[in-house]
Amino acid sequence: MKAFVLSQPKSITQDPLQAADMPLPSLNPDEILVRIHVCGICHTDLHTVEGDIHPPALPIVPGHQIVGTVTDRGPQAHRFNQGDRVGIAWLQYTCGKCAFCRSGRENLCERPLFTGFHRNGGYAEYAAVHEDFAYPVPPGFSDQDAAPLLCAGIIGYRSLKRSEFARGKRLGLYGFGASAHIAIQIAIHEGCEVFVFTRGKRHRELASQLGAVWTGSAAETPPAKMDSAIIFAPAGELVPLALKNLNKGGVLALGGIHMSTIPPLDYAACLFDERTVRSVTANTRQDGMELMNLAAEIPIKTETSLFPLQEANRALNLLKTGQINGAGVLSVS
Repeated sequence: MKAFVLSQPKSITQDPLQAADMPLPSLNPDEILVRIHVCGICHTDLHTVEGDIHPPALPIVPGHQIVGTVTDRGPQAHRFNQGDRVGIAWLQYTCGKCAFCRSGRENLCERPLFTGFHRNGGYAEYAAVHEDFAYPVPPGFSDQDAAPLLCAGIIGYRSLKRSEFARGKRLGLYGFGASAHIAIQIAIHEGCEVFVFTRGKRHRELASQLGAVWTGSAAETPPAKMDSAIIFAPAGELVPLALKNLNKGGVLALGGIHMSTIPPLDYAACLFDERTVRSVTANTRQDGMELMNLAAEIPIKTETSLFPLQEANRALNLLKTGQINGAGVLSVS
């Protein structure tokens, strides 16, 4: 099969992903083989490719927002039939036995596997996954429109839950890429008033089209204090700015897997009055199923830009420089 492989992390401007021919993934008894149609691109892919986070072994095929069809299954895999359309997300496997898994917090599993990080991912023609960690794709979505739901959507949804967003409250979103453009639709559907902080003019325009009541840069002061906020941009310098814009008792969720250094926080200005900062770590399968159901109910409309697989390096570079409005998606087959 054709794939784009990372052998040595380096700047995306140096085209670190290289085309390769690889054998089809071998299947464990409880796994399915998926012929990949599309794979969304994500900041996590960029952090992996550039060495901000480190896969346990190289080479690796990145990508974890996969939509495709089942072409084969192991002898113990019965959940899906051949020809079924499924999605594969970041969470590839959890042990089911550690204290976190047993308490419903499998996103904190002691021995997890992640797609495109521990196991080869979606920048290829095929991928394998344990059948319990694949998702049925809502029928109302094209492959291209469904791909961002598999990470941008799921992580955006978990970030919303971590922020304690609620009907009638004000929510701030810092950075307006793939996750934020899905999260805003959920927040507005649930009755929130949303403020968006982002640098790009096109991103502000999209935020306004999707229902933001105010848009501006992170340095600007919004028209009112917020009850919740989420930082999707991997920029630690946004943390004190967001905290200062929170109301008393407000909650700030940090939605990325990687963030630059957070500067010192002034206790009185940023944390006093019971303001809370929370990180977001991966997701549970329950988060994924809830998001998929919400996506169909609302319905969520994803803004996507499509690239051929051979332009994976270029697409990630455009992502890094903020030139993709909404989400980028690779067309694989």
